[in-house]
Amino acid sequence: MYGLAAVGSNGRIGDRTVFAALGWEPGTRLALNVEHDTAVIAADPCGVLAMTRQCDLRLPASVRHRCGLAPGDRILLAAHPGHGVLLAHPPAQLDRLLADSHATLLGGDPA
Repeated sequence: MYGLAAVGSNGRIGDRTVFAALGWEPGTRLALNVEHDTAVIAADPCGVLAMTRQCDLRLPASVRHRCGLAPGDRILLAAHPGHGVLLAHPPAQLDRLLADSHATLLGGDPA
């Protein structure tokens, strides 16, 4: 399941369809790690984050900084319900992942 979300000035991201696919409801506790500039988020009863009453997620400033996210950036949310994990890919990560494919499609050689 995929979704796109804009990052709010306070780190708010929301996509109720993606969060529902993971079974995340208001109050669901979450653990968060950053791997390769991508936020990796999973339900965890001991997690330091929680879904808001509006069923949004707020990424802490430290995570936004590590992922190179600014307010208004759009991020790709990739939910893996079988693993109970959400990957939040920032624009720079998407650029790296798609660079070779785009170069080939546009008639150039991959980098």
